[in-house]
Amino acid sequence: MSLLDVFHRVPRFLRSFYFLAGMGFLVWMFVFDANDLVKQYDMYAKWRDLQTERDYYLKNIEQVKQDRAELLSSPELLEKFAREKYIMKRPGEDVFILVPQEDE
Repeated sequence: MSLLDVFHRVPRFLRSFYFLAGMGFLVWMFVFDANDLVKQYDMYAKWRDLQTERDYYLKNIEQVKQDRAELLSSPELLEKFAREKYIMKRPGEDVFILVPQEDE
């Protein structure tokens, strides 16, 4: 069986210039291009991660806004927050900070 016989056994549409050019283009785009399928998938995965981070931060922003509104509405809560978070004190007071012991 010669090479010419094998060539003639291949259907005609598979031998056409347009089919071969189209297949070459697809191979180039999926494998060799700078934006091939692997990079597209990596970018999509990163986009999904960024979307979840965005949702997390939007949720936290809402929580912080609520906490801020509560703190600014009550002087007692504001003082408690300042003392606990920033270790603030009134003049003449002593502040003792208890640090938990680390296990070895």
